[in-house]
Amino acid sequence: EVQLVESGGGLVQAGGSLRLSCAASGFTFDEYAIGWFRQAPGKEREGVSCITTSGSTPYYAHSVKGRFTMSSDNAKNTLYLQMNNLNPEDTAVYYCAAAGVCGSSFTGYLERWGQGTLVTVSQ
Repeated sequence: EVQLVESGGGLVQAGGSLRLSCAASGFTFDEYAIGWFRQAPGKEREGVSCITTSGSTPYYAHSVKGRFTMSSDNAKNTLYLQMNNLNPEDTAVYYCAAAGVCGSSFTGYLERWGQGTLVTVSQ
């Protein structure tokens, strides 16, 4: 079974940084588009970043481009999201996911995702 387990969320002040991790099992990263989406309370899912293969250029949402960086350790089947210069608008539950599409439609083709990890950014 495909499993994804997120960790690394927490409370951080505006301007700070967090590094999220996602431990994946049951598949290899080249079988799916993989990445991160987030959901703030009362709002729809928002794709954050994704990649189709280990050698491709990641996609980033406009709202996070230049601040967030996605990376992976393929040998460990682990995905990371380095989040810098956080602001209160980044507050959300962050999920890693496997999907059929990478890009602006990432959240429309989700196949598996984890339980999420909460990121709260204070003023």
